[in-house]
Amino acid sequence: QVQLVESGGGLVQAGGSLRLSCEVSRRTITIYRMGWFRQAPGKEREFVAAITWSGRSIYYEDSVKGRFTISRDNAKNTIYLQMNSLKPEDTAVYYCAAQVVHTAVELSQGYDYWGQGTQVTVSS
Repeated sequence: QVQLVESGGGLVQAGGSLRLSCEVSRRTITIYRMGWFRQAPGKEREFVAAITWSGRSIYYEDSVKGRFTISRDNAKNTIYLQMNSLKPEDTAVYYCAAQVVHTAVELSQGYDYWGQGTQVTVSS
């Protein structure tokens, strides 16, 4: 089993910053990749960013490139999402997810474990 616990969400004004954290507790399962997804009210869950557990490969959804940065601290078993220049359209519940088998990076169906989510609200 893998347990994921997100933190760091909150309310921020447009142009502000937040850093989300995802603490990963795992037993014997090898994680291939960690991802961040988000879901706004009335919309489907969408891919935001991902990083392989080794840190060698990083991916971003086009609308967050240059504003968001994903990173990991393997010693702390924690994944981060630094979000800068936030916009009202970034408002959503943000989820971290773990992928055990190497599948498509942007498809939520390819991730095996999910956190409970953390709310990010950006006011205009």
